Amino acid sequence: MLFLYNLTIHIAGFFLRIIALFSPKIKLFVEGRKNVFSTLEEKIKPGDKTIWFHSASLGEYEQGLPVIEKIKEKYPSHKIIVTFFSPSGYEIRKNNTVADVTIYLPLDTKNNAKKFLKLAHPEFAFFIKYEFWLNYLKELEKSKTPTYLISGIFRDSQMFFKWYGGFYRKALKAFTYFFVQNESSKQKIEAIGFKNVIVSGDTRFDRVAAILERDNTLDYIENFKDGKQAIVIGSSWPKDEILIAEYINQAPENVKFIIAPHNIKADQIASLKSQIAKPTILFSEKENKDLSHYNVFIIDTIGLLTKIYSYGTVAYVGGGFGNPGIHNILEPATFGIPIVIGPNYSKFSEAVSLVELGGCISIATNSELKEILDRLLNDENFLTEKSAICRSFIQNNKGATNTILKVVS
Repeated sequence: MLFLYNLTIHIAGFFLRIIALFSPKIKLFVEGRKNVFSTLEEKIKPGDKTIWFHSASLGEYEQGLPVIEKIKEKYPSHKIIVTFFSPSGYEIRKNNTVADVTIYLPLDTKNNAKKFLKLAHPEFAFFIKYEFWLNYLKELEKSKTPTYLISGIFRDSQMFFKWYGGFYRKALKAFTYFFVQNESSKQKIEAIGFKNVIVSGDTRFDRVAAILERDNTLDYIENFKDGKQAIVIGSSWPKDEILIAEYINQAPENVKFIIAPHNIKADQIASLKSQIAKPTILFSEKENKDLSHYNVFIIDTIGLLTKIYSYGTVAYVGGGFGNPGIHNILEPATFGIPIVIGPNYSKFSEAVSLVELGGCISIATNSELKEILDRLLNDENFLTEKSAICRSFIQNNKGATNTILKVVS
């Protein structure tokens, strides 16, 4: 089976180079890996002490960031290496300040794994949430490098729990500890013979709780809001926007809307704007404008959504009408903002929990959206109750980073 795995990796690498000729994203994936080893040779010397963190994409990087920051504080003489699998993570965070080296992870071939680990020679290795690359894990085990999974999640659908998944189960022997998010994951991994498991919780709660300690002021949002209630629509997709646009068009004039779409391509932004009948302005058009004259503010750029949530009365988080489902609900929750989402959230444990608690409300139709938003805007006691649930949810789930740091040494 390991032979088939390695063959698949080589075949995938061949076809990715062909697809890269036609796909800008895959081109980044392929081109970005060409200089990985030369970058390591340049920035990591044989005598350097290093610590390696791997994240699949942006979400996992943000999830692991509290641990990366604390490890950097604990080991100031070590160089931090951060790797990404996906261009969507690397391209956004390639200039981060926490890592000494930020690069793509080379494809998981035997030769790549050996060469990468020889050049990086990490004293510790951390994998964030998932992505179990068998050759890298095999080499880490051979070198006896302490290796940790942080904020791990295990589900029955994963290869480890299948009758044919023995070679995947064997790879897990590389891990010194599994720090998992919940008791269910602990039970699953223990059932296949691993006892080095600790329920630490989810480091994302530490990440979003720290947001409150930063300056989240945006003067142009204050000007736009003009003291009125505001609904923030974050990471919306077209299916979300159809419902939202209908609600906006019949909403009272004293309610403002800030929309930060997931896709900020010009044609998608134009399509969204065309659905809205009320005065609407784009972020790219805001200079020298009195934003208080507009009802809808479309954020056609990236990197601002977290701060914008701090201005919301209510948040609608998109993605819940598609696959795999909703985007990050923890950022609005940390500001104590009630959250509305679409129906597809079952794969996201934090959403399941917050829906059960009542701080997050799932809707499936236009009428349900209208009913819940109207009540949140008009029933102050209801709004206060939901806000308190969200705020407490974040505060009560902090602490995963400290649990991990107590063990790692």
